[in-house]
Amino acid sequence: MATKLTLQSIDPVTHDTYHLVFAKPDGFDFKPGQAAGLSLDEKGWRDEDRPFTMTSLPSDPTLEFVIKSYPDHDGVTEKIPNMKIGDQMFLDGPFGAITDHGTGTFIAGGAGITPFIAILKKQMRDGKSGSHLIFANEKDADIIMKPMWDTMEGLTTTYVISDQDDTAHRKGQIDADLLKDVVTNTDQPFYICGPGGMVDQVRDALKDMGVDDDKIITEDGW
Repeated sequence: MATKLTLQSIDPVTHDTYHLVFAKPDGFDFKPGQAAGLSLDEKGWRDEDRPFTMTSLPSDPTLEFVIKSYPDHDGVTEKIPNMKIGDQMFLDGPFGAITDHGTGTFIAGGAGITPFIAILKKQMRDGKSGSHLIFANEKDADIIMKPMWDTMEGLTTTYVISDQDDTAHRKGQIDADLLKDVVTNTDQPFYICGPGGMVDQVRDALKDMGVDDDKIITEDGW
């Protein structure tokens, strides 16, 4: 049964990504990295739920999401930039296969970073260091929550930019050559989230490098 949420605040994170904070429903629990279905409490939209990852921790007093808006998509994310404090959404969940399996290498493409926000915050709060974030985007301005990653103690970051020639970060895409260059330990958890094609390519490249199946953590598909 869906639960109603009330929006407490909404703030931009990048030019097309927003941080939404809701009052947390009583008794709602989840594992860092998991998602829930969200739909708008508006006529014609109540049954149009889409999965979004909780970016707050289960112990936090609020329920938070970081959502990228796609204006050219006819869906929930198109409506996000116009939401206002007091607006309501329906929550259904939690679900999702990406959860905390310990320090490791986190490989994200674009909005695929969102499951890793809560997991890496949890690891930091637990005093666990040594994880590596490999984060691909089209341009520097697309990097979601870069200040947090840059200041997260014990986290190594590799930013990969595909469509900006003057970037100060690594130019290109996350492919087999890049992974062979930056991954030195194949006996660790590898978390992957992003566009389906990217996930498949990265999974195959890791397997070719000798990473065991049970070390690769991805979503089963929604």
